[in-house]
Amino acid sequence: MPLEFKALQLITYFYALTRFMNRFFTCLFCLICASVCAQEEDPNLFTLDASVFYGTVLEHNADISHLITNHPSGLILSYNKKTYGFKDWESRFNYPDWGFSFIYQDMKNTSLGENYSLYAHYNFYFLNRNLNLRIGQGIAYTTNPYDKNTNFQNNAYGSDFMSSTYLMFNYKKENIFKGFGLQAGISLVHYSNANFRAPNTSTNTLAFNVGANYLFNYENEPDYMPSSEEKTYKEPIKYNFAFRSGVNESDVIGVGQYPFYIVSAYADKRLNRKSAIQVGTDVFFSKFLDELITYYSVAFPELDVTGDEDWKRVGVFVGHELFINKLSVITQLGYYVYYPYDFEGRVYNRIGFKRYFGDKIFGAVTLKSHGAKAEAVEFGIGIRL
Repeated sequence: MPLEFKALQLITYFYALTRFMNRFFTCLFCLICASVCAQEEDPNLFTLDASVFYGTVLEHNADISHLITNHPSGLILSYNKKTYGFKDWESRFNYPDWGFSFIYQDMKNTSLGENYSLYAHYNFYFLNRNLNLRIGQGIAYTTNPYDKNTNFQNNAYGSDFMSSTYLMFNYKKENIFKGFGLQAGISLVHYSNANFRAPNTSTNTLAFNVGANYLFNYENEPDYMPSSEEKTYKEPIKYNFAFRSGVNESDVIGVGQYPFYIVSAYADKRLNRKSAIQVGTDVFFSKFLDELITYYSVAFPELDVTGDEDWKRVGVFVGHELFINKLSVITQLGYYVYYPYDFEGRVYNRIGFKRYFGDKIFGAVTLKSHGAKAEAVEFGIGIRL
């Protein structure tokens, strides 16, 4: 075989070997990097907990006194996703849990029936993670709502489906023995349809609860990661525009449900990564109020309602927004500057949740009320510029 041909073969083999080794070490490097990164990934640990409760319906309104006849009881089941600081927002709030809850409650009154509820919730921890505050918001189904013929005594629940909020304040210990833990404390469960349909006196249950929890894959629980964020955070003033709508009814049973529309514009200024303050204005177009004015002018002439009163309102408000990951909690206090017809007073308030989709677009679900008197649940969309 010619020497030149052998030399060419050696060069070809050497080139092939070089390419193979290059690919081998590249793959090996990628595997090592993947292994290292896997150690820094969220382990996706979660807990399941179950609690039983026993309490009383609070008489927040004398109109429901006939419905408070016994002590309601029930069951709370929850899924809780643990956080350890793998995302920046988690360390800001002392590594809260987020999750979902189910509540069954026997109201122990034949007129009120039983309630079944689903919630999304957060668990916030205090005092070396021994005290736990849970805030849940969801929707409830009641088995025995108001009916003018068969259940006229139930002036608390005017519809099958209602919004529901619950708070739990527990002393909680997780992973006491092989993943099992215990908790005990107090709960407050609120049911209301926010005047979606009359009547809507609502109920509040204060209860004592006790239960157990289990941490899955407890052997692999990581340490909590300290925050790597800079302490200072600045952002220019942002301008928000929102449109809200929904359906509601006045307190007069049978007047009917009507749509409402709200246009809002406000500015906000971030104080830090958690909080922003707001100032703005709302314009309200509430058709139920137009119908209520007409009804009073015809049915109750002694009220001196002519029927020509303007049902539109304009308010100004100040507020606060608490940023939790892509979710935020808003609280606002407003005052009607244009108020041609007197309905529940000039001061109003709003509380609810916003969910950001990207940096600018958001959706919102809020409750607008006058003190503890709900007017409507608002569903909104908006933009933050």
